[in-house]
Amino acid sequence: MNTYRTLPARRGFTLVELLVAMAITTIIASVLVSVTAVAVDAWNRSRAELRASRQAKFMVDSLVKDFESLVTRRGNNFDWLSATSSKNLPGTGTHRSTNAANLIFFTAATDRYEGKINTPTDLGGDVSCVAYELDYQDPINGSNDQYSTFTFYRLLVNPDKAFESLLGKPELETAFQAYRNQVTDVENFVCENVFQFSMTFHIEVVKNAGTAEATKMTVPVTMGPTAGGGRITSFRVLGTGLELDSAPSSNVTVDELRAGRLAAMEVSLTVISDFGLRQMQNSKIKGKALQKLMARNSFQYSKLVELPGM
Repeated sequence: MNTYRTLPARRGFTLVELLVAMAITTIIASVLVSVTAVAVDAWNRSRAELRASRQAKFMVDSLVKDFESLVTRRGNNFDWLSATSSKNLPGTGTHRSTNAANLIFFTAATDRYEGKINTPTDLGGDVSCVAYELDYQDPINGSNDQYSTFTFYRLLVNPDKAFESLLGKPELETAFQAYRNQVTDVENFVCENVFQFSMTFHIEVVKNAGTAEATKMTVPVTMGPTAGGGRITSFRVLGTGLELDSAPSSNVTVDELRAGRLAAMEVSLTVISDFGLRQMQNSKIKGKALQKLMARNSFQYSKLVELPGM
């Protein structure tokens, strides 16, 4: 005798249950994608900031070392430091640097003669001449092409050459023209993505000198692409005093500044990330959109170097 047992009916998911499950899955997936995107964006920004800070630190450290060894002498008609604002700001089209100072000055650079001091390579002397310049080109081959970026250069003229052709000249900028084309050579590359480079000279001025009301004050003088608005376009340290093209403040006169003492120098850099640079190069972002791009993808660095011996 065969006995049949009735099995319980198998019940599947209803359409409503499937829709609810799909909705919950979609919400969870959306949250995960959103969290991942935020995490990746934060990681990319941190990575960009780290790279920018490394480049800025290397650049600032190089400038600071040269500033701390700055060489000047009073009681002569020689030009010891020359700083001018670039008239043709680096960049292309509307995407150009906002400020770019060109520096030439004498310093006791420790890397003279490739750092081989007191060896047969050392031809004597310790006063070198260095020049800093910001340009826009490919740091590898020196050409202006699709790989161009804001590139910072440092040229070191060893003491023997500096003594022969630069030291003791009344106009350092003019004498340096023989080396001008060498500044942006590939071997003088220091770092890239430096969007702007500006200098501020802190001048100690004595108001009402020789009277009972004599007071000391420090006046910051910043280099800019155009004079006015508290900026100047040229600054020189001569053996007879300071030379600048205008007074940045109504509180002091040009003559008072020229008779003042250079107390400190402050360097300011803006480093832009690789992503920000690509956005500038591959699009026509202008106005407020460009400002937002720079605010999100650039980083500011500055360093003040006091010059007590000046």
